[in-house]
Amino acid sequence: MSTLPPVPTAEALLNTMREQDVKFLRMQFTDILGTTKNVEVPERQFEKALRGDVTFDGSAIEGFTRVEESDMLLRPDLSTFAVYPQFSRDPRDPDDRGRVARLICDVTLPDGTPFEGDPRQVLRRQVDRARALGFEMFVGTEPEFFLFERTPDGRGTTVTHDKAGYFDLAPIDQGERVRRDIVNKLLAMGFDIEAAHHEVAPGQQEIDFRYAPALETADRIATFKFVVKRVALEHGLLASFLPKPIAGVSGSGMHCHLSLFRDGVNAFADPEGEHGLSRAGLQFIAGLLEHAEGMTAVTNPLVNSYKRLVPGFEAPVNVAWSTSNRSALVRIPAKRGASTRAELRMPDASCNPYLALAVILASGLDGIEQDLEPPPAIQRNIFKMTVREKRHHRVRELPTDLREAVDELEKDGVVAAALGEHVLTHFVRAKRAEWQEYSQTIHAWELDRYLDLV
Repeated sequence: MSTLPPVPTAEALLNTMREQDVKFLRMQFTDILGTTKNVEVPERQFEKALRGDVTFDGSAIEGFTRVEESDMLLRPDLSTFAVYPQFSRDPRDPDDRGRVARLICDVTLPDGTPFEGDPRQVLRRQVDRARALGFEMFVGTEPEFFLFERTPDGRGTTVTHDKAGYFDLAPIDQGERVRRDIVNKLLAMGFDIEAAHHEVAPGQQEIDFRYAPALETADRIATFKFVVKRVALEHGLLASFLPKPIAGVSGSGMHCHLSLFRDGVNAFADPEGEHGLSRAGLQFIAGLLEHAEGMTAVTNPLVNSYKRLVPGFEAPVNVAWSTSNRSALVRIPAKRGASTRAELRMPDASCNPYLALAVILASGLDGIEQDLEPPPAIQRNIFKMTVREKRHHRVRELPTDLREAVDELEKDGVVAAALGEHVLTHFVRAKRAEWQEYSQTIHAWELDRYLDLV
């Protein structure tokens, strides 16, 4: 792969911020559930921030620490520096306060020790594990989202602002201007965008990233979601990454295109191998299939995620792989050579990108380390197979709800170990509480279905 640019020095960044009239610096990180957080410092504190001396109260962040051990430090990764493009403002709020820049940070303890509950550190551990085996994982993502109208007082709705479908053009596709504004702002921040288009459902959009190293991709997903929501707000719309906001139409996923490289060469590619795949590629696929149920709670972490993972809407429900159809969990796109890759189709963009890519990488590496063999690829539409046919082809099914997914997570030693004890404990506790709250809530469907009947 191409050589990464040198990491800028703190002095160089200070000069850049002066030249670009940066007045505020956001020190960005994520909590265990994937919510982006930040501590914003003014110009006078830039040097302190770049030294990694900004502290925050970890006890206030979901799944971090207890009150008695709350002090934490933000250690900036200087390679992630970016200046946000200017967003439009309310006329009553004049644009005279300077620009805002961003640095993504690792969270450390006061003595500088990496914090085991930092999601970025969880992914970094797996990246280091891959490197020790001679590999680097590259990931390209296809995050989908909906654009909805807002009420006159600014509240979000699930009313779509167009009736367009897959690849439609304006004026049917009324999301065109919004997508272009998003892409332009992302390009200004250094993103490498491959494509943007209207998706299948009315109001549904997709913007695709070019592949990049796993940690860089996770960083970009976190920033991407903020930019999408901010630009949508400028247009008076709500951007939502909820996997299934509307019943009866396609949900929003985030397909991940995965490849391992060794010494700059795609380690999945082998012209002489089965389906043009190398032994390592087949083992990696086998690892993804082996641990699919265990990692689903992380890649699809909401109660709502499992309303997308149902038959009939192209979202995968079957643990199988294919080179020719999209009904399987793992698909191998047609291009080979340097473009050889495995497309994992179940993740959605509500996930914490650091944790999701960490468990994906851990699962694939386990396939390599354990020399796992994938079952034969299935080239027919799995949705149309009978139960007997699925059993014959060793096709399993993904968890059907969040409770089942969390149960599978706790049973999977490889995925649990990838998360680490701290993250696993807090993640499971949060998700079980979420499921309990959902289960105890009386929903409109129940009243509509049963209130007059019983």
